[in-house]
Amino acid sequence: MSPAPVRFHDPGTTRCSYRDSMLVRCPRCDRIAHFGAGGLICRSCGMCGPVAQCTWPALWLRGDTRHGELWAYDLEHLDLIRRFVAADLRERDPWYEHGRKMTVVGRLPAWVKSAKNRTEVLRVIDRMRASVIEG
Repeated sequence: MSPAPVRFHDPGTTRCSYRDSMLVRCPRCDRIAHFGAGGLICRSCGMCGPVAQCTWPALWLRGDTRHGELWAYDLEHLDLIRRFVAADLRERDPWYEHGRKMTVVGRLPAWVKSAKNRTEVLRVIDRMRASVIEG
């Protein structure tokens, strides 16, 4: 008998939910730093404070696949993407709306959602998670 399918239910979060604390690349030392409303905080070099207006540091959680680039704001966002990709059964609320209120999961590219790319995408996600532990 085959195991029960892994289920994922879309929590309905939007991209604004993850912008309070992002993992970014420190512009001074090129190591992992936190970026949010208060500015940038790097524990490696001690850089702390606002960043120049209209510029955001590069995201730390980025990975390339043969289909395109996959990225996440923080570990919580990365975990959401991982749970979605790994799931055999993906559910959302019946009142789900398309358009401007689309969720983070709804906005993922089709190649990320495709079951045939599951192994490759999960491998890249695991590599991205490991970079936070090592970084």
